[in-house]
Amino acid sequence: MNKPEITTLFLDIGGVLLTNGWDRAARHEAADHFHLDLPDLEERHHLTYDTYEAGKLSLDEYLQRVIFFRQRPFKMDEFREFMLGRSQPFPEMIRLIQGLKKQYPITTVAVSNEGREINAYRIQTFQLNRTIDIFVSSCFVHFRKPDLDIYRIALDISQARPESVAYIDDRLLFIEVAGSLGIHGVLHIDLATTRDQLAKLGLNS
Repeated sequence: MNKPEITTLFLDIGGVLLTNGWDRAARHEAADHFHLDLPDLEERHHLTYDTYEAGKLSLDEYLQRVIFFRQRPFKMDEFREFMLGRSQPFPEMIRLIQGLKKQYPITTVAVSNEGREINAYRIQTFQLNRTIDIFVSSCFVHFRKPDLDIYRIALDISQARPESVAYIDDRLLFIEVAGSLGIHGVLHIDLATTRDQLAKLGLNS
């Protein structure tokens, strides 16, 4: 069987190019730092965050519901700065994708669940527009992974055929869902295994 000709890379951001923006570990850090009731924080977060990531709440509205529903001894700006500061890059993965873009005529598309303000901060701070050509973020398209529609939108915008797409994500479920459309999945565990999986699809780095 011939290797598929990959013309397009779909990329998760959190867990692949950068750390997750606001995951359980970050919330635990925040609870310790700001002396918050962690179970209450977690419950309010889980009831609210999907709506924020879908672009239907602002970050301030999310924080009002989750943190500032009562008076706090700290300001919203202070908490927001702490929250955004949890993001860190994975430089080797970013270099891998940039190297592939130099070697091959591929289009790179971020397909990610991110709220608007966090997404904007991460794009600007880590200059992700040097690595990513198109951003299909949940806050822009109002669908969240694993909704099939976010992948359909990414295919439409990039004008890519599913069989010509390699999709790198650290969540197996998301890869499985995208795979139902014929997209080739690359489960990101670490740099070496992702490089090997891409090489099997014809993208040698």
